Amino acid sequence: MIIYGIKTCSTVGKARKFMKSNAIEFDFVDYKVESVDEDKIRQWLTQIDMKILFNTRGTKYRNLKLKELNLDEEGKIAWMAKENYLIKRPVIEYGEGKIHVAYDEALYEEVFL
Repeated sequence: MIIYGIKTCSTVGKARKFMKSNAIEFDFVDYKVESVDEDKIRQWLTQIDMKILFNTRGTKYRNLKLKELNLDEEGKIAWMAKENYLIKRPVIEYGEGKIHVAYDEALYEEVFL
């Protein structure tokens, strides 16, 4: 299992705490240290919808004024690769290439326990 995000994000913290408290081993990829590239983003998008992955509610999205650009899917992928903070957090890879985005304790209990 790999959890992607940033250490200072509260939802990433909740996900990491959940895994640790349930003795679930995971690797952590911090966007501040290691960027996620377009290939990885495209891989995720084979399983989840762009609306789930692309963060339109964050400060980075507003500061970059991306709403005004009316980005298509390719544009969103390029921006997420350039600015990983535009990726909703956390992204969790588990099992045989499965993906889950965001923190949902009830779902985590169902899927990971």
